[in-house]
Amino acid sequence: MAPRPFSKRGNADTPRQDEGARREPFLRRIVNAWWERLFVLLFGRAPLDSLASMYSPGKTGHDYVWNTIGQTMWGATLPVLTIIATQLAGATEAGRFNLAFTIATLLLFVANYGVRTYQVSDIDEMESFGAYQVQRIMTCMIMLAAGAAYCTARGYDADMSLIAAGAFGYRAIDALADVYEGRLQQMDKLYLSGISVSLRVAIPLATFTGLLLTTSSLPTASIGLAVAELAVFLLVSLPLALLETPVSRKWEMLEVREIFVECFPAFAAMFLFNLIETMPKFAMEGVLPYEDQVYFSAIYFPAQTALMIVGFIYKPQLVRLAGLWQDTTRRGRFDLIVAGMLGACVIVTLGLLAFMSVVGIPLSSILYGTDFERFRTAQYLMLAAGGLAAAIDFLFQILTVLREQATAQRLYLLAFVFVTVASTIMIRATGFMGAVHAYLAVMVLLFVLLMLQYAVVRVRNRS
Repeated sequence: MAPRPFSKRGNADTPRQDEGARREPFLRRIVNAWWERLFVLLFGRAPLDSLASMYSPGKTGHDYVWNTIGQTMWGATLPVLTIIATQLAGATEAGRFNLAFTIATLLLFVANYGVRTYQVSDIDEMESFGAYQVQRIMTCMIMLAAGAAYCTARGYDADMSLIAAGAFGYRAIDALADVYEGRLQQMDKLYLSGISVSLRVAIPLATFTGLLLTTSSLPTASIGLAVAELAVFLLVSLPLALLETPVSRKWEMLEVREIFVECFPAFAAMFLFNLIETMPKFAMEGVLPYEDQVYFSAIYFPAQTALMIVGFIYKPQLVRLAGLWQDTTRRGRFDLIVAGMLGACVIVTLGLLAFMSVVGIPLSSILYGTDFERFRTAQYLMLAAGGLAAAIDFLFQILTVLREQATAQRLYLLAFVFVTVASTIMIRATGFMGAVHAYLAVMVLLFVLLMLQYAVVRVRNRS
């Protein structure tokens, strides 16, 4: 039998093999290529700078889509986890989990330390990436120590301590991953950061749900949440930053110190504001049943939608507003824009009130498995507070543009003292509604104080 002739493309089986390779699913090809790079790095001992990047920078469309997906999923983490815990473990256990996660989210601001914007805007790399990593490891350790101290001070039992440990671990890894995702954004690969965030939300969420379904144990599910987050960080977030960005120069302790000093004002403002928002929930602990933590959060989440929507409107215009303020002949127009944004806060709040009155409250009853009609008045008050919170966030950014953020921070400190006292008194006097009234009252106070400060600045800079 005569031998089979070779074609220019190889032997007779080659086209069939190539066709099979082409039919390999896209996702499988990506995953296989990623694993090959990891194995080369871990076991082939190839230096980082010898592994060429797989993904190119500057994909603006991908940046927008994946960053929006990632941030939306990240923002929905606590509401979704609370709903799942309520449905599978009951309102009381879900309340314990919600409180632990709320504390962990507050401590997340300690770990992040307001560094992300500073890091991604460090285009010339005045501080080395190594310094950012060291600084973040230090703040994560401070966060975990603070969390452990809080649990000890509250005298939590074994189950609550395990739930808190899972929540603290999850948020600490979240903060650690943020510095690597910031590196991707700094190198113009924001879409990879968005993909990383999306996976860090989706996989731990699925793990939490699966464990709660199979074990009916919130402590087990909470620890599983942190373990899954760690796995995604080690397999995706960390390698992406190391393999897809240039190797950093060696860090110096002076750089770490500079990061702490430069980012302190941003950290102080964000931490104080979130502490003000969280204080009513802290004051509820030990006074009201744990299920009230779930109900408070359930009416709080829709209110925060106002802050998100208003942020989407004004944040892209901050640079333009800064330029407008610098032009002293156009400050009247600057005032009109401020007034227009405050009007937008009112419109967004009214829209949310209409939605919640018709659809939202019945939907909450379904999601949380309880009748939310009894919380209708509380929901309306919380939405009003949410609209004020959106206006407060906008006014703080405006005062920052006017370089008055130091004064605004002092106003935040005054509001914190007020809400601490008001929450303690009002919750003991009127129970659950006291927490709602205290939250609304502090938002009114802070809004008035910031408006007065803006008026003072405008009189001082009259033109």
